[in-house]
Amino acid sequence: MASAETAAEHERILREIESTDTNCIGPTLRSVYDGQEHGLFMDKLEGRIRNHDREIEKMCNHHFQGFVDSITELLKVRGEAQKLKGQVTETNQKLQNDGKELLTSMDELRQCRLQQRNIATTIDKLTHCLPVLEMYSKLQEQMRAKRYYPALRTLEQLEESCLPQAGSYRFCAIMAENIPRLRTQIRDVSMSDLKDFLESIRKHSDKIGETAMKQAQVQIARDNAVTSQQRSVSGRRIRKEVCSGTEVDRTGSNPFSEKDSGILDVEDEEEDEIPGAQDLVDFSPVYRCLHIYTVLGARDTFENYYRKQRRKQARLVLQPHSNMHETLEGYRRYFNQIVGFFVVEDHILHTTQGLVNRAYVEELWELALSKTIAALRTHSSYCTDPDLILDLKNLIVLFADTLQGYGFPVNQLFDMLLEMRDQYGEILLKKWNQSFRQILDQDNYSPIPVATPEEYQRIAGQFPFQDPELDKMLFPKKLPFSEFVPKVYSQLKEFIYACLKYSEDLHLSSTEIDDMIRKSTNLLLTRTLSHCLQYAIKKKNVGLAELVQIIINTTHLEQSCHYLEEFISNITNVPPDTINATKLYGTSTFKDARHAAEEEIYTNLNQKIDQFLQLADYDWTAAQGGGQASDYLSDLIAFLCSTFAVFTHLPGNAIEHATLP
Repeated sequence: MASAETAAEHERILREIESTDTNCIGPTLRSVYDGQEHGLFMDKLEGRIRNHDREIEKMCNHHFQGFVDSITELLKVRGEAQKLKGQVTETNQKLQNDGKELLTSMDELRQCRLQQRNIATTIDKLTHCLPVLEMYSKLQEQMRAKRYYPALRTLEQLEESCLPQAGSYRFCAIMAENIPRLRTQIRDVSMSDLKDFLESIRKHSDKIGETAMKQAQVQIARDNAVTSQQRSVSGRRIRKEVCSGTEVDRTGSNPFSEKDSGILDVEDEEEDEIPGAQDLVDFSPVYRCLHIYTVLGARDTFENYYRKQRRKQARLVLQPHSNMHETLEGYRRYFNQIVGFFVVEDHILHTTQGLVNRAYVEELWELALSKTIAALRTHSSYCTDPDLILDLKNLIVLFADTLQGYGFPVNQLFDMLLEMRDQYGEILLKKWNQSFRQILDQDNYSPIPVATPEEYQRIAGQFPFQDPELDKMLFPKKLPFSEFVPKVYSQLKEFIYACLKYSEDLHLSSTEIDDMIRKSTNLLLTRTLSHCLQYAIKKKNVGLAELVQIIINTTHLEQSCHYLEEFISNITNVPPDTINATKLYGTSTFKDARHAAEEEIYTNLNQKIDQFLQLADYDWTAAQGGGQASDYLSDLIAFLCSTFAVFTHLPGNAIEHATLP
């Protein structure tokens, strides 16, 4: 039983050795050596080997003839294989030789294709880069030419379209980094140009205003020429009245000479075209800076800066010089600067969209109007020369008409001129007071001798005197009044002319002008001339003959009052019988002067009589008279006879009005 198990175990080990890989046979062999039947196993192993050898020998014997035949066939094929190998080697050599040129051509083709692809890629990249470079070159050229607004547009196009299409290149990055710096440079340069512009118009506003006022004066002159043609009939009547005026007009002693007729001498310039503000000032810096700041998105900043600077300049312009009232040129320069300032603002208003608006300009004008009127009231109050006041009035009218032509309201200026009219009237009264006193002091209080008809016509041209009896007398003859009468009458007319000159161009109606002239003339008669006559009458060492001549003179002046009424009506074209028309108080003025002269005569006569009686030494206790008058009484009677003889020169109507006690 034990030997059967051992044999089975040995059989298993042998099968395992036959079927197992030699690398794993170690454990199997160990189990054999661990057992007790080692020799028995070796015998079985030898027997198994012999069996296999016999099987191998049988197989080899069975296949040997086939193997020999195969070897024989293989030996036969070896020669053919050698030939085939030689042919293949030869063919391969030929193929290799022929392929070298093809490989060279293929390599060249590969290189060409590579270059072609690189060139195409380069062209594509350059196509995107060249516009960037051209645009940047254009930008640099515009910057050098100081064309900043086109440069800003180019910069915007470069940033938004060209650089994104070009790709990520170093020069594109450098350009992108420079764009903010270029924008800042353009903004700063344009602002610098704007500051230069503001400084320029501040310096040249005088010239701009002068030009604008010349334009306005030329236009007014043309309008007046058309109006004067339409009123040629009334104009001839006025000129006839003027030509029949006083000797003062012809001799050039008129206190208001021809120099008062105009502010600016433009006679030689009417034929030439006067340049406008846009011709004198280059506004391109403003437009350029406005467009640049608009593109940069900072338009509000620019508008606020511009308006702030112009407000500062307005305050400087509206500040008058301390000695402006001394000469007309000071006022002219002041007005020119204001007009120049607002001409520029009006041009900016109409040529830009929103840089300044109407409300802003009106606000500045209200400020200017209030400060200008205050300055004029202050400085004109220092003036005592009527010629300067009249020139100033004409200048203010031209100033107002110029700005009114640009759409600015100027009613307050004309209201101020009406206020100045009272001041002008007071200055005229002072000047005519001196003229009247000078005439009264220089008068000889004697009838005017007339030797020739020419002298008579000359005096008749100065004073409206009509006496048929005197006209029949032969030359030489005497006029009843002294030189005082025609001179005073001429001065009255000159005063009326002066008042009329101030009323011109104030946009007043004929009725208002007539009323103003009549009221001013009444002040001259009732206040100035009346005081001068009282001064002449009450003056010391005035003789009775002089007082009588004053009575005669005032009588003739009283008779000429209705001629003054007609004169005023002629120059104002207002009929004297108009309702509510102011009447002249000349009659009462001359009556009061004549009554004062009569009272003075009465006083002087009483004083003379008292002097005669006081000098006489009478015996008041004598029983009877001496039979003849004393020498004192004889002298008194002779004095009274000579005095009453002087009274015979008084005209009849004067005697009727006389109230000598």
